[in-house]
Amino acid sequence: MFSGIVEEMGLIHQVTRRGQAIRMTIHAEKVVEGLSEGESIAVNGACLTALDIQAAGFAVDISPETGRVTNLGALKTGEAVNLERAMRLSDRLNGHLVSGHVDGVGLICEKRDEENAMILSVEAPVEILRHTVQKGSITIDGVSMTINDLTEGTLTVSIIPHTARVTTLGEMRVGASVNLESDLIGKYVEKLLRGD
Repeated sequence: MFSGIVEEMGLIHQVTRRGQAIRMTIHAEKVVEGLSEGESIAVNGACLTALDIQAAGFAVDISPETGRVTNLGALKTGEAVNLERAMRLSDRLNGHLVSGHVDGVGLICEKRDEENAMILSVEAPVEILRHTVQKGSITIDGVSMTINDLTEGTLTVSIIPHTARVTTLGEMRVGASVNLESDLIGKYVEKLLRGD
């Protein structure tokens, strides 16, 4: 489990592709402290397994399925990624409950400034939007965000200066793809109401 509070922006050092399988090496300093081989780590909100841990980074293997349902398969050397280690049971829950299981990919369709905030509008698949409510939570590239507004096909969030500075959201451009994870509780409530 994660909270959606990004600990560090890492930098992709190397991407090795073998068919649809990908091995990615990420330069990072903070998240490798106390990280053990085989532990979960969220990369742009996708729960992956940390491998080959060094003082200056780690590697992850990206399966064909993860490459298909996230934006990780399209990332290149030199690009920044949001990183978060898994929560400890004793940690404060500063964001919201995040599983790290990406539900789909959205596209940034608008970016504008409003006073001290940056407003991002994201085109999202209907299967994600049905689990969202205004002022509810969404994870965008691993960042816990509050939904300001919902329209048919889009959601809007407000990025404060701190979040813009310490995550990749501050660097997003219109047309960029982002990993989305809808609210975990909403998904379970829908399943219970359907009687599955």
